[in-house]
Amino acid sequence: MYKEFFGLTEYPFNLTPDPKFLVVTPGYNEILAGLYYGIEMAKGLTVVIGEVGTGKTTALRWIIRRLETGVLASYIINPHLTVEEFYLHLTQMLGLKHWANKSELLSQLRSLLEERHRRGLRTVLIVDEAHELSDEVLEEIRLLLNFESDNAKHLQIILTGQPELTDRLRQPNLRQLKQRVAFRCKMPVIPDADEVERYVSERLRIAGSERSNVFSRPAIEAIYQFSAGIPRQVNNLCDNALLSAYAAGKKTIDRETVEEAADNLDMLPDVSSLIASDSAVELASSVLTAQGREELLGENNKRNEEVESRGYKGLREV
Repeated sequence: MYKEFFGLTEYPFNLTPDPKFLVVTPGYNEILAGLYYGIEMAKGLTVVIGEVGTGKTTALRWIIRRLETGVLASYIINPHLTVEEFYLHLTQMLGLKHWANKSELLSQLRSLLEERHRRGLRTVLIVDEAHELSDEVLEEIRLLLNFESDNAKHLQIILTGQPELTDRLRQPNLRQLKQRVAFRCKMPVIPDADEVERYVSERLRIAGSERSNVFSRPAIEAIYQFSAGIPRQVNNLCDNALLSAYAAGKKTIDRETVEEAADNLDMLPDVSSLIASDSAVELASSVLTAQGREELLGENNKRNEEVESRGYKGLREV
């Protein structure tokens, strides 16, 4: 709807994980380099941890699109598989068709992996949302890592998931799998408003924009505050703000437009938490010394001033 209004050829902030719009920050570049290193050096098991919306799937698709043609990759996006379904999906992706039982399947898989490794080719298994895999499937993944020679793993496995994956790997029954993790990395959030501005500007540029000031600096700062630097939240805010600006006939998005979008998306700070904080100070004042009350009230007033200075409209109105 707003593409022509802002001079765009594509929508720059879709929520789909399109690698074309990947903006490589220093932290993101480290993740991509780690994924490449794990595959190239035949390290075996790589684990990528990240909160919801930090770009794990986008990173995987970016890597997959840039793998050499000699790399054979199986990509599993549905973690809710039984062991039988897991192997069926794996063999279909790797082109193994004529097997009657698990023993034959593993024999053919071993032969395939050994032959490809002998020719210097890489075979990769990528599992997204791995924190939702069953313990039984995770155990099968551990056993697949036994396909190896003296100096290299024949199957490279990448598991990506939310922080719950770390907890899963700490389970006593999965300790052997945890010990086989050769490389572990954590998806970063966008660290500050300056990086958000670069992220937003780069995506607009990729989408065909010739303007570098579609979002004002106060709008950028609001996007960072409300999104907490999570790329998916940044995209959601920007997309809704562009739509609101288009409807209002604004060529430049200001902070007020971003605040409106954040309110519609339920991303504004919770006013009740601030009210509760004020009440806590009042209760605490009855059990503190005079000096303690003064220090605590002084800190609370300082925090209130900081909140107001960031432009959170109406948060101090009760």
